[in-house]
Amino acid sequence: MFLFRSKKQAMLGLDISSTAVKLLELTKSSGQTGSRYRVESYAVEPLPANTMVEKNIADVDAVGQSIRKVIERSGTRARQAAVAVSGSAVITKVITMPASLSNQEMESQIQLEADQYIPYPLEEVNIDFEVLGVSEKNPEMVDVLLAASRSENVDDRVAALEIAGLTAAVVDVEAYAMENAFSRIIEQLPEYGEDQAVAIADIGATITTLNVLHNSKIIYTREQNFGGRQLTEEIQRRYGLSHEEAGMAKRQGGLPDNYQPEVLEPFKEAMAQQVSRSLQFFFSSSAYSSVDHIVLAGGCSSIAGVDELIEAKIGTPTMVANPFANMSVSSNVKLQSLSNDAPALMIACGLALRSFD
Repeated sequence: MFLFRSKKQAMLGLDISSTAVKLLELTKSSGQTGSRYRVESYAVEPLPANTMVEKNIADVDAVGQSIRKVIERSGTRARQAAVAVSGSAVITKVITMPASLSNQEMESQIQLEADQYIPYPLEEVNIDFEVLGVSEKNPEMVDVLLAASRSENVDDRVAALEIAGLTAAVVDVEAYAMENAFSRIIEQLPEYGEDQAVAIADIGATITTLNVLHNSKIIYTREQNFGGRQLTEEIQRRYGLSHEEAGMAKRQGGLPDNYQPEVLEPFKEAMAQQVSRSLQFFFSSSAYSSVDHIVLAGGCSSIAGVDELIEAKIGTPTMVANPFANMSVSSNVKLQSLSNDAPALMIACGLALRSFD
């Protein structure tokens, strides 16, 4: 939704999160049973410590080198990518404009009027817009989503891609990439999620983001500081390991018998509490008092049994996100690894789907 658009070339979804770079490449084929997506390549590369600060790039060169490694690991030949900036780095506003305007006329008018909506000097921001449809209040007007981000947020991502030999074809917003990926989840819900409110709790390494969608459109987003790093730090503290050793042990196992009851179970309880608290914030700021489904995304969602625990605590049907459930997979992709990483690849998937816009 942002900045540049290059069509009809294979485009990688590249999610630069707070602790890793995640790459995903999809292709699409049309057959008698409709369109089918296929995972061509994917890889995950950890980022060096302190490379990212609150989802902003602190070391462009280090991120560029990690992107180069993730490309090598994946084996992809694609050289265009879609990346995203975090929701907290973006200002969005829905404005109304005359339906009679062409895209070019709309762009000119937005450039003239943008300073009314954006609290930064216009030379310091990148702006984009998307026509949402006819305004409910006036059929001669259209609702237009205006999005703006400080140029440095966009420029740092573009520069990191260039270091790795990639071109940024699209710079999106994480929430809209998540909304895009939700199109691959909705077919797994009863009645395709029609007229339903679905909460996606994306629990990453440092930040938990709650996105609530109604009829597949985001109606609410909120970020909170909570994530898997807290579990890693507790393993470090409890067992006297380095940060790297603790992260490895968390993923691969081999910790003492008391790890499950004394460390992992309390963390799962904390996750459930965090999701519940995030939903309470949503209910208190909207007309909703419940959601129909909870979808868990992010690396922490891969912890066994966390979906059952959250469903039991909150009383809402809960599932772990797998956007690849109905996709075919290339023979050079390890199926088990893809399955393990699937919940953490939602944003990468939403970005990769931009290839087919």
